[in-house]
Amino acid sequence: MSSSKLPSSTHGSISNQKRPTAKFHPCVWGDIFLPSPTTNVDAKTKLQHEELKEEVRRMIKVVMDDELLYKLRLIDTIKRLGVSYHFEREIEEVLLNIYEHDYKDDQTLETTSLQFRLLRENGLGVPCEWFHKFKDDDGNFNMSLTSDVKGLLELYEASHLRVHGEDILEEALGFTTTHLGLAKASGTIEYPLSALVSHALYQSIRRGLPRLEAKRFISIYQGDASQNKTLLKFAELDFNLLQILHREELSKISRWKNGLDLATKLPFARDRLVEGYVWILGVYFEPQYSFAREILVKTMVIASIMDDIYDAYGTFEELQLLTNAI
Repeated sequence: MSSSKLPSSTHGSISNQKRPTAKFHPCVWGDIFLPSPTTNVDAKTKLQHEELKEEVRRMIKVVMDDELLYKLRLIDTIKRLGVSYHFEREIEEVLLNIYEHDYKDDQTLETTSLQFRLLRENGLGVPCEWFHKFKDDDGNFNMSLTSDVKGLLELYEASHLRVHGEDILEEALGFTTTHLGLAKASGTIEYPLSALVSHALYQSIRRGLPRLEAKRFISIYQGDASQNKTLLKFAELDFNLLQILHREELSKISRWKNGLDLATKLPFARDRLVEGYVWILGVYFEPQYSFAREILVKTMVIASIMDDIYDAYGTFEELQLLTNAI
């Protein structure tokens, strides 16, 4: 198309236009993420990571014949430490085996609730009717359960995987919230269970960002006397390696943005690159999605600029022309 055919404004230059006003606060991060991380991952660290990973993999494979609660606790710990993405196939095999063979009517509240949550998290359909056995003749949850803080905590977490119409899980949420709160206030719960209860009442596992939840759980697990040292060491190392990768990605994307000189060319637009990157990490943090994160963050930057052009800069006439051009 020749320049004579391009649409143009008929009401004077841009400088004469009365524009919307939007005073976005500046980026609070400055250039903190611009430099590449100074920590280099050497061959020895990579080898240690691989060796620990294989140890944990063997741990999962031999757990099939163990007692049900031990299996459930191991899988749950691996997931909460943020390293389950390495063992998806192995975990699926264990949970499928549990789903097909391991439910019993005489299970404790902790076992039943943890089994329910892990199976539902993995997409395996289990009925909420499992919890009817914990009710009394009046249809209320047995008050004897209130002394089982671990069981209450697991039932509380399980209740967050309810679907519409599962009234018993709605009741379970109210029951556990009340009695976990009372147990917390009493000051009688020992660490690390006390830390898990406090955080759960603030935010359930279901509502947390995986990376933040993993970081928090690692710090709690470090103080657990019954910790699996191999699993903890692997989780700590894996978290640090992933953090280095995420810093490298953010540095690369920050340099890309700076190269566009958006602050000079589009001073009215928000600079929320870091926030966008963190949002993407909430969707998927795994290393195999590195390129996808980069593309999505760049797309979000462009979409944010377009949003600000429409909401905070362009005049009605200009936006009509821009919309037609798009």
